[in-house]
Amino acid sequence: MSVPVLTAVTGASWEAALVAGLERTPTGITVVRRCVDLADLLAAAATGTARAALLSAELRRLDRDALSRLAAAHVAVVGLYTPGDEPAETRLRQLGVVHVLAADAPPADIAAAVSAALGEQAGADEAASAAWSRPMDGLPDRDAPAAAEPVVEPGTGRLVAVWGPTGAPGRTTVAVGVATELAAAGTPTLLADADVYGGVVAQVLGFLDEAPGLAAAARLANNGQLDVPALAGVAVVAGPDLRVLTGISRADRWPELRPAALEQVWALARSLAAVTVVDLGFCLEQDEELSFDTAAPRRNGATVATLLAADVVLAVGSADPVGMQRLVRGLTGLREAAPGVLPRVVVNRVRRSAVGADPEAQLAEALERYAGVRDVAFVPDDRDAMDASLLQARALCESSPDSPARRALAGIAAGLVGRPAPKRKRGLLRR
Repeated sequence: MSVPVLTAVTGASWEAALVAGLERTPTGITVVRRCVDLADLLAAAATGTARAALLSAELRRLDRDALSRLAAAHVAVVGLYTPGDEPAETRLRQLGVVHVLAADAPPADIAAAVSAALGEQAGADEAASAAWSRPMDGLPDRDAPAAAEPVVEPGTGRLVAVWGPTGAPGRTTVAVGVATELAAAGTPTLLADADVYGGVVAQVLGFLDEAPGLAAAARLANNGQLDVPALAGVAVVAGPDLRVLTGISRADRWPELRPAALEQVWALARSLAAVTVVDLGFCLEQDEELSFDTAAPRRNGATVATLLAADVVLAVGSADPVGMQRLVRGLTGLREAAPGVLPRVVVNRVRRSAVGADPEAQLAEALERYAGVRDVAFVPDDRDAMDASLLQARALCESSPDSPARRALAGIAAGLVGRPAPKRKRGLLRR
C-alpha cells in the first residue's frame, strides 16, 4: 500500500533529485504535494491527504509549534539535511524530530524511516491514554522512615508542579518556600514561574522583571536551540543550589509559553537540577470558541502540559470557608483537565479565627468528606513572618527560620526527596 507524503524542503538543491528518486523506485512512498513553505505544509497536512512529511532544517519558521500542529493532524515527520551539514542535523534533533537522515540516503532507508515514524505516530495516542490512566508518583507517607538521599543522574530530576484554584491561596508562597528549602538543604533546585496570569516569583525574591527567564527558554526550545547549558544560561543564579527561571513580565505575553516548548524545557530541567519546582496559574479551562481549532494557542495549555509532565503535584488551597470550597471544586476540575494526576493537597494559612478550634482536624475531615482527600499538609498562618520575608525579598528560611510556616514548608520539601526536614542553615541564599 502506497503511503502519501508531503515534502517541504524549499530552497534545498537536492529536492528535485529526492522526489525523482522516490518516484522511480518501489519504496511505497507517493509524493502527493511539494509544499513551497511552512504555511503550505501545515495547510496541506490539515486536509488529511497525507500521512507523513519529509522536511528539511532549512524550512523557514520551522519550530516545535509547527511540529506539534503536524502531530495534531496525524502526520508523521522525517527530517532530511544536506549531507555534511551537521548543524542542520543537530537542529532537527533538538526540535524533537526522531528520524533524521541525510538527503542522499537510499530511498529504501527513507521509506523505512517513514514507516517507523508512522508506527510511532499511531502509538502516540494510545501511549498518552495509558499515561493518563496511570497514577503519578506521590510523596512518601509522612510516617514512613526517611529514604536514603537519592543520587540524581542526568535526566532523572523530579518535576514538581504547584497549582491551586482561583483566589490567591498561596501558590507562589508554597512554590518559593519549597524550592528555597530544598536548596538550603543542598539539593540542586530549579524554580520556574509559569503563571500565565500574573507570575510574581521575581518580585518575591527581589529579581528584576527584565531577566529573560522562562520565556527565553521557551523561545530557544521552540526554535530547536535549547540544551542544558543554554537553559542554565537564562536562569538566574540565586544561590549555590538554586536557579530561578523568572516569569513573563506582562500577562499579555502568555503566547510565549507554548506547551510544546515547555515540554522540552522541563525535559532538560531534569538534567539541570535534582528537583524543578514550577509555580502555575490557577485556570484549567479551555476556550470553547477555540476548542474546534487545535492549532490555536491556548492560554491555559502551559498549565495543563506542566501538570501532565509533573512527577508530583502540590494542590494549594486557603484555610477558610471560601478557599476550601474553591479547592474542592478545583480538585474536580484538575482531575478532568489532567486525568491520572494524584495531587498532594497543601492547605495554606491555617488559623483558628477562620476555621475554629482544632483547625487541622476540621479541615482534614472536610477534605476527606467532600473531596476524598486524606493526604494533606498544613501550613500555619504566620502573617508577620510572611510580611517580613516579602518586605526583605528573602526566603522564609532566612528571614524567619523559626516560623511555624517555615517548618511546615521544610517538611513538605523534605518529603519530595525522602529525607528529614533540613536543619537550620543561614546564608545559603542570596538576597
